[in-house]
Amino acid sequence: MKRHLRNRIVGLAAGTVTFGVISACGGGGSDLGIADGGIRGTGSSVGPVSGFGSVFVNGVKFNTDSIPNQEVESDDGIEFETDLRKGMILRIEGQWRDDGTGTADQLIYDDTLRGPVDQVVADPSGAGDFATLTVMGQSVRVNRQTFVRGTTYATLLSAAAITEHVRVSAWRQADGSYRAGYIETIAVDATDVELEGQVSAVDVEQNRFTIGTITVEYDEDSVSFGSGLTEPALGTATILEVEGSLAGNVLTASTIDRADGRRFSRNAGEDIQLTATIDASYTASGTAARPGEFRIGEQTIRVTDATELDDDLEVSDLNEGLLVQVEGEFLSDNVIEAEKIELRDGNAKVDGVITSAADNVFLIGGVEVRVLSTTAFTVEGGFDMSFETLPIGTTTVEVEGVEKQQGTDVFIEALKVQVDDEAAAAEDRIQYKLEGKLAAISPGAITILGVTIDAASTSYADNSQAEITSRFGNGEVVILKVEYVRDGDSFTAVEIELEDNDDD
Repeated sequence: MKRHLRNRIVGLAAGTVTFGVISACGGGGSDLGIADGGIRGTGSSVGPVSGFGSVFVNGVKFNTDSIPNQEVESDDGIEFETDLRKGMILRIEGQWRDDGTGTADQLIYDDTLRGPVDQVVADPSGAGDFATLTVMGQSVRVNRQTFVRGTTYATLLSAAAITEHVRVSAWRQADGSYRAGYIETIAVDATDVELEGQVSAVDVEQNRFTIGTITVEYDEDSVSFGSGLTEPALGTATILEVEGSLAGNVLTASTIDRADGRRFSRNAGEDIQLTATIDASYTASGTAARPGEFRIGEQTIRVTDATELDDDLEVSDLNEGLLVQVEGEFLSDNVIEAEKIELRDGNAKVDGVITSAADNVFLIGGVEVRVLSTTAFTVEGGFDMSFETLPIGTTTVEVEGVEKQQGTDVFIEALKVQVDDEAAAAEDRIQYKLEGKLAAISPGAITILGVTIDAASTSYADNSQAEITSRFGNGEVVILKVEYVRDGDSFTAVEIELEDNDDD
């Protein structure tokens, strides 16, 4: 997420978080609607899977009992609901209600990429905010909101080579890269790969074209074209998806289809929920802030005076790269009128051992973390966890979420809660890290995420104390990373670092 945008939205309050459920059997419903049971929409809901016991997508618990054997429409080895994983971007055909429940008539899943990894590059800033994988020439960003299975996020940050193939479910970005919702290492199988990307050098006479570093060849008599695509249309295609066999840099296609943007296509139902990144920033239609529009994939999202924006979200925040959830109605095949837009990017984090937990609230290093029915729990390496089984006082827990405030209470509304797979050493159980918006500063203390931390003898990275004080005094939003320790009921900073205003 772009740093200047992140600084703008740090203080925003998000209504519902992106991923997960309280436990494997679901949670206490959703905070998206009013509990009156009325039908809110009929059509398509597209977004990352956030939990099971039914399937949770976009904050709605979709019952799948009407689908025979809970089958998933997919040609990627995902046959049944039990094959789905948190973070996979799923399309559900059905209806959803005001009480946060829904009924699924069809589950549709398609990998974005599946195949070998060319290289892994860790966050060049050293901050550990993301890793970049190159998969068959396509750049894939993995961040702390990505669900990782078969390896760990820490391993990706070490830039260790991946010798297995990977399965990637991701959103394509405006620059052609991908932001992963889910990534998993899988067995090597060069006869079953999937590639998506921008098409060039189309030669229908020679039955080939290029996607990035890969030459795609096909037999016009045996290849299968999907979504109404034809061979003559390859010449005007911009982004395509290909499945087949890979030998070196040549992919022999068995199927050629339109790209994953078809996830958001119109169906018989007029309504849609979708979670995705913005491809073209909001522009107003006239001199007033509204109406206006922005773009997600091939869909134009129209914002009207009646569109409900999530809490303090403003149309000026709707910029390229931002992850949002949109609920609305199709006006045409490529125009959606938005009824509601919600933020889906985290802006605060804390990690350390939990000191107490009760009533869907827990404390880490003095930071209050609130759990919603949509908060994702996982153990490093991809295993499931729940609020009821969180380790207290023994194991490091990392929280990614949204900073919120109600009255004088400041807290993190959790997007994702990840538990280490082994207990922390005794000396590490009093050590914490957080990242958030500076709320107060004096020569002897700072306040962040509702916690006041002694900073009288603290080391400021790059001797930045004066700069931090000046920026904060000038009314700027200042993001700090703090390492600190607990001493009884007090906290003392070990190091304070100013987050740069550069892009992530």
